[in-house]
Amino acid sequence: MKYTKQVLLLWLGLIFIMSGPARAQVKPAGTLPPQATLQECVEFALRNQPVIRQSLIDQEIGERNIRIGLSEWLPQIQGTATYGHNLLLPTSVLPNFQDPAAGPQLVRVGLKNTSTLGLTGNQLLFNNDVLLAARSARFIRLRTSQNTTAFKIDVVTSVSKAFYDILLTQEQLRILLEDIQRQERQVKDAQAQYDVGIVDKTDFLRASISLKNAYAQRRTTAESLTGKYASLKQLMGLSPENKLALTYDTLQMAREVLLDTTTQLAYEKRIEVQQLQTQQNLQRINIDYYRYGFLPSLNAYINYNRVYQNNNFSDLYSRAFPNSQTGLQLAVPIFTGTRRLQNLKIAQLQQDRLDLDLYDTKNQINTEYQQALATYKGAFNELNVLQQNLQDAKEVYRILNLQYREGIRTFLDVIIAETDLRTAQLNYYNAMFNVLSSKLDVQRALGDITFNP
Repeated sequence: MKYTKQVLLLWLGLIFIMSGPARAQVKPAGTLPPQATLQECVEFALRNQPVIRQSLIDQEIGERNIRIGLSEWLPQIQGTATYGHNLLLPTSVLPNFQDPAAGPQLVRVGLKNTSTLGLTGNQLLFNNDVLLAARSARFIRLRTSQNTTAFKIDVVTSVSKAFYDILLTQEQLRILLEDIQRQERQVKDAQAQYDVGIVDKTDFLRASISLKNAYAQRRTTAESLTGKYASLKQLMGLSPENKLALTYDTLQMAREVLLDTTTQLAYEKRIEVQQLQTQQNLQRINIDYYRYGFLPSLNAYINYNRVYQNNNFSDLYSRAFPNSQTGLQLAVPIFTGTRRLQNLKIAQLQQDRLDLDLYDTKNQINTEYQQALATYKGAFNELNVLQQNLQDAKEVYRILNLQYREGIRTFLDVIIAETDLRTAQLNYYNAMFNVLSSKLDVQRALGDITFNP
């Protein structure tokens, strides 16, 4: 009984140690400053975006699965306990040693109550399954890490584009506000000139219509800003109830539009190619697994059993009859119905598919790069043209406004110049956003999107 209690306590202790404490709930990491830059938004997103955090959890799960596969190399210890009560004792046929001529005799053997407490240890010496787990562990870790990298690249690109989109909208609001302020002065001037009889009512009405249109356009743009902030918060993994304010330098943005368009495309820098190469390595290991499927499995074992027997249950554990054994066990697969050969052929065909996937992926990357580069060059050229147009529109508006005040030009000319100026300003910042966005696409196509690990 003392030995039985010790074994039970040992089992309970092992179960408690292996179960471990419950995992605490994952909470967002880090905070944002009152005025967040693009870099701070990206860093916050890399720490808190749910997709990335899920990918990090997948990495941890993958590590646990690797340890499960490699745990077969460790000794396996198992305890057993049985109890049996013989309603009828088994009968054995034994020779009659006293009178051999009388023939064999029937004898009931054993005792009514039997119990066995055993401990078995098994050490794997060689097995093809565990060999597969050991060889593939490094590439499985690499695959889960590459998945996280791919998600981070997506987050950096998406957050950056959403950040630039908000900045564009804020610039549009600033431009529209300046336009409204100019038009409010024009409405007052037109009203004053109409009141003193210098001009007719049409100038005042035209000024009022243009001002109302500017109010409506600014209201529509301001309403869209709320949704864009919500989208950026989602991409960053920021809760909706948290406030988010952005800070930026327009001059710095203008400097960031430049990109070296002579950089050569290197496929190996793309995470998609790296993932396929890792998958190819894993597939080669899988092919070797089926190729070596004929190899035997070898185990060493040792067991110890304490057998208790007694006709009286109360005295069952009063005396033990121990036994123990150790040895080697060899299992050789002789014939599996061609299953191993069919699995080997399937694995080889899957390797051929991966080769075609890699070939097609490189073609897609080249097309993506060429299209992104062409888009960037077109957007950059358009930005330069619109920048000059903006300067010209400002000069035209300045001259026409002075001429109108001196009575040389009509008020309609001023309104047209005002509209052209507003359009040129909005087009310029739209072009800047297109350049920054297309630059990100080129950097992603080149595999140059970087982030802090």
